[in-house]
Amino acid sequence: MLATRHRDTPGELAIRSAAHRLGLRYLVDQQLPGMRRRADMLFMRAKVAVFSDGCFWHACPLHATWPKSNSGWWRDKIQSNARRDRETDARLAAAGWEVLRFWEHENAALAAKKIAVVVRRRSAQQ
Repeated sequence: MLATRHRDTPGELAIRSAAHRLGLRYLVDQQLPGMRRRADMLFMRAKVAVFSDGCFWHACPLHATWPKSNSGWWRDKIQSNARRDRETDARLAAAGWEVLRFWEHENAALAAKKIAVVVRRRSAQQ
């Protein structure tokens, strides 16, 4: 687990690169306001938090796998990650933030377009 990257994963880099090409500017791996959690991309003025979730670590419904060795511990770990994700989403929404989550296997260009639409819409509302 120590060798697992916490930031700059291939999926995250692809989405950030595509978003940058669309003219978006954002903070990377930033702590969320009032929480001890971090967002992969943060748009402070628009109040948009973006997460690029890994299929293994966040229990992707399409690609999640369950290790056979020490399976009980791993199942608890992965399920607690998913619960923490839902709690983070709820806390951010309650504070007026919009949360966008993408799986690492999703098309980065399409994810970036969705991010751009949401960020521009929320920026125009302020």
